[in-house]
Amino acid sequence: MRCTPVAPDRIGSDSGVDADDVEIRVVGCLLEKQRATPDAYPLSLNALRLACNQATNREPVVEYDEATVREALRRLALRGWTRLASGPGSRAPKYRQLIEEKLGLEPDEAALLAVLMLRGAQTPGELKQRGERLHRLADLGAVHDALDRLVGKGRVARIERRPGQKEERYVQLLGGGEGVPAGTVEVADPGSPDEPLAEDRLGRLERELTELRDEVRALRAALGDAP
Repeated sequence: MRCTPVAPDRIGSDSGVDADDVEIRVVGCLLEKQRATPDAYPLSLNALRLACNQATNREPVVEYDEATVREALRRLALRGWTRLASGPGSRAPKYRQLIEEKLGLEPDEAALLAVLMLRGAQTPGELKQRGERLHRLADLGAVHDALDRLVGKGRVARIERRPGQKEERYVQLLGGGEGVPAGTVEVADPGSPDEPLAEDRLGRLERELTELRDEVRALRAALGDAP
């Protein structure tokens, strides 16, 4: 896999996947609740609306009505990302996600993608902290490995760190790249899907080494360059 800087308005443009913000929020909530509250899953329409509109673990906070969520579910069903899951004895229709199977996601990838869908661009450290409740993430290395796989699949892009920032950020691409912050973004080269991830990981290790050296220099300066 070779990572190439591209303009934000080009991200995901050839993937055929252009879900809107409501669809992203709805399927992200289904992914989240399946893991966070499995006893309450699948979700009724009202429970899904409340999940979309909750004030915690969401960015931005929204106020969707049931008609909006229902219409998003209709479009998601056409994509094959969700389906009706109500049994014969159910009082209300319930819904489950199929996106994990549809996109061939591993459990750790699905957890991180859900957090990105619900909270926007985030650093690996933030994803480690916020994704832990959805899937066991051993350490930051495990987070980076999952993100590298998602980048390779074209589901996530890496936003290079800017001056003053300590970490790069990642953003989901299921919405066709809309809402991606301006700046240089790395995505997988679709012409080389089978190329190893060595180049990408080497670049990350080089950045981490540079950051570590900067921190050591700052620490030595604070200590008066004491031996």
